[in-house]
Amino acid sequence: MSRQRPGLWLLLGVPLGVALGLGLFTLGHAEGLSYLSDDPRACANCHIMNPQFEGWQKGPHHAVATCNGCHVPHDFLGKWLSKALNGFHHSKAFTLQDFHEPIQITPRNAAALQAGCLHCHGAFVHDVVAAHREADAAPRCVHCHRGVGHGPTE
Repeated sequence: MSRQRPGLWLLLGVPLGVALGLGLFTLGHAEGLSYLSDDPRACANCHIMNPQFEGWQKGPHHAVATCNGCHVPHDFLGKWLSKALNGFHHSKAFTLQDFHEPIQITPRNAAALQAGCLHCHGAFVHDVVAAHREADAAPRCVHCHRGVGHGPTE
């Protein structure tokens, strides 16, 4: 029977322990578990989102929609995949301070936002969307209704 050397456990255990400790500290400090909720205050954990959060509180959708209702896909897999991808990218951007200010929506998230609009308002705008799809030039809802989710853009 061969016996493993204790040095190997230290060589592997110490870096893994440090990484786990730093990861748990970062998760707690960044209030990472709050992003698993549907609470809009989680989106304002980072100061860069404060104008969007304050605008949403004053906007017409405040009483009927949260951040996730508009910005996250409504299917189970899409929702959690989007939260995971956004969480990774936001964590990286804020840790390395390599984000654009003012914050800009990505093409993937813009598509989720458009789907969110149509999720609630699809029956109402069906004819408009269908006419534009045929022309392959459908404008995004926020092209004309930019201030709906976050209030006036001034």
